[in-house]
Amino acid sequence: MKKNELNYKQLKDYCNPSIFNFEDTSTLSAIDTGIGQDRGIKALEFGLSVDVKGYNLFLEGPDGVGKTMYTKNYLDRISKKKKTPSDWCYIYNFDNPNEPIALPLSAGLGKEFKEDMDQFIKDVKADINKTFSNEDFEKEKTLIKQEFEQKRSILLENLNKESMKYGFQVKAAQNGIYMMPVIDGKTIEEEEFDKLDEDVKKEFENKSNIVQEQIISVISEIKAIEKESDKKIEEWQSNVALLTINVHINYIKSKYKRNKIINKFLDNVKKDILKNVSLFIEQPENRKQSATTTNATYGTKKALVKLSR
Repeated sequence: MKKNELNYKQLKDYCNPSIFNFEDTSTLSAIDTGIGQDRGIKALEFGLSVDVKGYNLFLEGPDGVGKTMYTKNYLDRISKKKKTPSDWCYIYNFDNPNEPIALPLSAGLGKEFKEDMDQFIKDVKADINKTFSNEDFEKEKTLIKQEFEQKRSILLENLNKESMKYGFQVKAAQNGIYMMPVIDGKTIEEEEFDKLDEDVKKEFENKSNIVQEQIISVISEIKAIEKESDKKIEEWQSNVALLTINVHINYIKSKYKRNKIINKFLDNVKKDILKNVSLFIEQPENRKQSATTTNATYGTKKALVKLSR
């Protein structure tokens, strides 16, 4: 056998269990020293002794040398002699969404605040849906829409009267307003129009420009009153929702009344919900979905509170 050659029996290390005086490792004390890492341990202990803001520690080394376990055990030991650190909550910044607001709270209060906000969204969503699903709400909404439809009908009726003066009948469809030539009191199709004398067709074409301008003007008016109608519904929804939201907002405010950051945050949350009431109202076809699904929709848009230690 050559000098550096090993036989197969030498390739495996055997351990005699009789040399140990314990039944299993659960009865052993944790090794509190990083074997062979004296320099790293001194650097870690020195770094943790620097009690100044702006300093951080970064541990680097090969896997399996025990750096994570030693650090954890060491921190567990020294933390018992130090003041309990604050919780840190990162709350949504409504003024600048890319820069969350760091909110320090007493230990344990951060988790409580996060749970309060999660419950707040669930409660508000449930109460808003309950409010807006009753008959009174539907009646009021229908009245506002009927008012819009009446104004729209009057505009179309007047438009048709004007267009008839130029030999056209105007009709409204889902995709817009269109006009048709009228001859002898009856509208004619495109095929019939093509058979007319060129002089008659040219006269219709000239008059059609005037009618088109009238149609464009009426469409603009319809969009304006439709926008006004939608605004009325939104304002009315916001006023109704405000009563519901205030109940829950005021409860949380009373709990954290000494914290100015939280109170300002809650004011912004209220404003944002009022702007987006529709996100909290389940449409009839979605009523079977769970509250969790709808809350997730709002939560995806704005993660209100994230907790960090």
